[in-house]
Amino acid sequence: MSTLSAKPGVRHTVSEWSDNNQQLSAIAQHERHVSNVIRQEGRSLRNETSCKTTWDESDTSRRLSDRVWDVAQWKKALESCAQKVDEEMEALTLSKEQTEQALAATVIPLEVSAECLTLREGRRGSELVADPVEEQLKKEVELIERVQQVLQQHIGKAFEQLCVLQEARHQLTADLQNKMDAIDIDLSCLSLTIKSPQISLKTNPTRIPSGSSTPQEWIQFSQYNMARAQEAMQVSQQMREDMSLTRAQLQNDLETQRKATEFALRKRNHHEEKARDELEWQIRNTEDEMAEMESDIHGLDADLQAKTASLKLAHTRLENRTNRPGMDLCRDEVQHGLVYEVHQLEATIMALKQKLSEAQHSLQKMKLHHSHMLQDLSRKQEALSLEQRSMNTRSRLASTSCTDKKPVLLVPLTNSSGRSNLQLLAQ
Repeated sequence: MSTLSAKPGVRHTVSEWSDNNQQLSAIAQHERHVSNVIRQEGRSLRNETSCKTTWDESDTSRRLSDRVWDVAQWKKALESCAQKVDEEMEALTLSKEQTEQALAATVIPLEVSAECLTLREGRRGSELVADPVEEQLKKEVELIERVQQVLQQHIGKAFEQLCVLQEARHQLTADLQNKMDAIDIDLSCLSLTIKSPQISLKTNPTRIPSGSSTPQEWIQFSQYNMARAQEAMQVSQQMREDMSLTRAQLQNDLETQRKATEFALRKRNHHEEKARDELEWQIRNTEDEMAEMESDIHGLDADLQAKTASLKLAHTRLENRTNRPGMDLCRDEVQHGLVYEVHQLEATIMALKQKLSEAQHSLQKMKLHHSHMLQDLSRKQEALSLEQRSMNTRSRLASTSCTDKKPVLLVPLTNSSGRSNLQLLAQ
């Protein structure tokens, strides 16, 4: 029988084997205990974290919903403010257009007044007087020029205020657009769930973006935009009231001055007609007197010729009686009668010649004055014609004032977006 070969290695004793088995059992029992504790803690942690996560998600959703509501409220406030700004811009634009129409309406009165002044410069001689009509016309021109200056200033201020309102409207529009974008983003975030395909892990999502604002700054920004717009609207409303009051006052001033000018023109026209009629009456009477004077001059001249013939007869008789011879050359009663007759005739002829000269001189003076009166009548008729032309020219003012009372056709106004009725932002 062959001998068994010994196996290499150290052999353990039975006690060591038993100890090893006990140790393995103890370690297994310990690991199971540890595993059980870990499992329990894991289950507890899962439950706790699940509830925490669910709560946090719910709280975040609530915060998002509240934020959307807050932004929506501010959006409504900004929309309302922007709508009021648009209405105020349209009202101010309309008031500005009415002021421009009032300014344009002063062009014809100014032309009429200047034309009347130019027409009345055509008067000649003594008719070229600085009368109340000229004074009122000059006042009217000065008033119209002052009215044009005042209206132009109001138009300039209204244009500047429209630019201010436009800028405030632009700020409101930008703020509204930001609010709409923020609402869209928050609503999109609110609609996301853990099953949404758009979700993913991001790099450093908890960073604070540059340009971020605090809630206080966010509220103050919108409050500032609204306050600025409201202040601009208050200024615009006051400006519209001022323009309306100014237009009414200036219109009253122009109407009052127009009536004063036309009254002075009618009064002057009446005086000129009266002076013309008086002068025509004087001319007719002078012509009648001249005709009578010419007739009397012819009578004086005929009498003078007759007295000259009688004087010739007396002279001839006296001269012929000087040829009596001798004692018959006697200074008898006939001689004395003839001498007396000659003296009487010479005195009569002298008186007739003097009266004829006076009559002829008076006739010449009347003819000269008659010529002057005819010239003055011509100037008066010419001046009266100019006054009539001035009155006819001013009749254009009445037709203009009647036209101004017609309703004005309004042109649809546009705002910064180019739409007549502004839809602030798409809902």
